[in-house]
Amino acid sequence: MVPTLGLFVSSFRPARAIATSGWWTALRPPFEFTLQNYESVLLTQGMAQSFRNSLVITVPATALTMLVAAIAAYAFAWMEFRGRDALFLVVVGLIVVPLQLTLIPVLRMYASIGLTGTFHGMWLAHAAYGMPFAIFLLRNFFVALPKDLLESAFLEGATHFTAFRRIVMPLSVPALAALGIFQFLWVWNDLLIALVYLGGHRAVAPMTVTISNLVNSFGGAWQLLTAAAFVSMVLPLAVFFALQRYFVEGILAGAVKG
Repeated sequence: MVPTLGLFVSSFRPARAIATSGWWTALRPPFEFTLQNYESVLLTQGMAQSFRNSLVITVPATALTMLVAAIAAYAFAWMEFRGRDALFLVVVGLIVVPLQLTLIPVLRMYASIGLTGTFHGMWLAHAAYGMPFAIFLLRNFFVALPKDLLESAFLEGATHFTAFRRIVMPLSVPALAALGIFQFLWVWNDLLIALVYLGGHRAVAPMTVTISNLVNSFGGAWQLLTAAAFVSMVLPLAVFFALQRYFVEGILAGAVKG
């Protein structure tokens, strides 16, 4: 909390004050705060556009990952098909594969089909990279749901789609919330994938790329960097605190049941 408080206070201090005194001195009179840092970052440095780009990338990528992972996890947990356990082991094994190994092959494929520099390519990339852990987490939660409940639904004539939509999904809100937090934070804070697949173009650059460019361009302008950093933290903090009551429950359920 102390570093976050220091960053927050520094983001409202003028450049001269940051260069000559510590952030804690701003908490005693005479107070000297300004909104110029945020005005400069949002209006002239492109952070407002980058904030919108980050939202356009993060929200669909998170929703796509959760939807596809939930369907796959249900199949691994409650549907019988040949090679199910072996295929699940392969999916779990993909968790430990470094994504750096895939960057060049995927970039070549994206270049050949025109997905480089597009939000669609980012959605697919983030969904693919997050899928193994998402399936693992949700499958362990789904398989621990009461078996009698689903068998009763099937005896009443429910299909797998009905059981998935009306029983499994409503009972799995903690696990879905935990997955949503993980995926949202991972996509929002990503820099490597954005640099590789988007190419650093300003029109589609997320906040991490823009902040990286600010560090290179204004390495000494700490007042701008603190404001930019705090802008990038606002939404992830809001998402975490909004869903934190489900977070521990979802993680613990996915960790001990399987």
